[in-house]
Amino acid sequence: MKQNNSKINPPLWLLAEITYRCPLSCVFCYNPVDYAKQHSELTTSEWIKVLREGRKMGAAQLGLSGGEPLLRNDLEEIVSEAHKLGYYINLITSGIGMTEKRIKALKKAGLDHIQLSFQDSTKEMNDFLSSTKTFDLKKRVANLIKKYDYPMVLNCVLHRLNIDHIEEILKMAESMGAEFVELANTQFYSWGMLNRDQLLPTEKQLKNAEKITHKFRDRLGNKMKLFFIMPDYYSVRPKKCMNGWGNVFVTVQADGTVLPCHVASMLPGIEFESVKNKSLNWIWYESPGFNKFRGDDWMKEPCRSCPEKENDLGGCRCQAFMLTGDANEADPVCDKSPYHHKINEAVIASQKPKNFEKPIVFRTDKDSREIMHKRDKGQLELKTSRLLEKHSKPSKNKSRVGVV
Repeated sequence: MKQNNSKINPPLWLLAEITYRCPLSCVFCYNPVDYAKQHSELTTSEWIKVLREGRKMGAAQLGLSGGEPLLRNDLEEIVSEAHKLGYYINLITSGIGMTEKRIKALKKAGLDHIQLSFQDSTKEMNDFLSSTKTFDLKKRVANLIKKYDYPMVLNCVLHRLNIDHIEEILKMAESMGAEFVELANTQFYSWGMLNRDQLLPTEKQLKNAEKITHKFRDRLGNKMKLFFIMPDYYSVRPKKCMNGWGNVFVTVQADGTVLPCHVASMLPGIEFESVKNKSLNWIWYESPGFNKFRGDDWMKEPCRSCPEKENDLGGCRCQAFMLTGDANEADPVCDKSPYHHKINEAVIASQKPKNFEKPIVFRTDKDSREIMHKRDKGQLELKTSRLLEKHSKPSKNKSRVGVV
């Protein structure tokens, strides 16, 4: 059935995940668990085509992420074309691969904004959580960002292992001259979900972190703006995920698959189209995948008759699927959901030493392939199998991700 396009807003934010290659192995990474599947990254000309189509549709904000986008040798060319098209361009990076030569070239190409990630305020924990020795390098990149007059924007993902260091993290950010700091509590998707028991903080940890953040916010005011993003598992109402399915944000994966959010590819029974086969315009307005959860016709009770449904649109479809097996259910974060007990059970389970002391799974090509092999052999737990695409195929061992 043909959609009424007049009721569909154009996309405003385009997230281009230009590669899944990454030198880090972060334990909370939001990249798909099966990112090391067989796929070919879009070429330079294909990415430029995506940017032109997105801008024509009305997209104004461009996020360049990965993996690590600096591993693309054509990043400067992509940035230059995006600048000519009129995008506000944000590079989301670990800093690995940033040199003075590259930051100078990116500045010339028209890059507007760099968001630099840190894992912790200490070298030991930063390097452990990413399974790399990168802390000192990140500090050098932070200095380059200031030197080339970019806004200093730091991101630190919080969880059980580093949330008690929040005062030191904020002191580090202040000493670096950060203007914006995003303290993003781990959202439990993808690799974060694999490590949920080990990463979910206690309520006491969370309240203490909020208290310290408020203290810094009161002292610094607008000198350093702090954004503290709450974890879903200590809420009773879900977030309005992505501000609504297919409403504002569009994600293009490294292989050209287009998604309404960066983890939706795991949802069963939905075929998401690729820019290699269809135009971005058609995918946004006409494709069944993008129209699947628009509006409220898809809703079950209690969402359908809920007076608050416009506030959150039922919450996150991916979280609903991960925790209930049905993407049409209310997000279990909501205490009106018949599955809300699964959130409470997860919090209780994460406080037991036998669970939080389990080995952490690092985001590596090897582990991504091994998880796919286990799925194919029927060796995965149901909750883990839900994190993968049904038909993803592991790439060859030691092959470069993104090249078939």
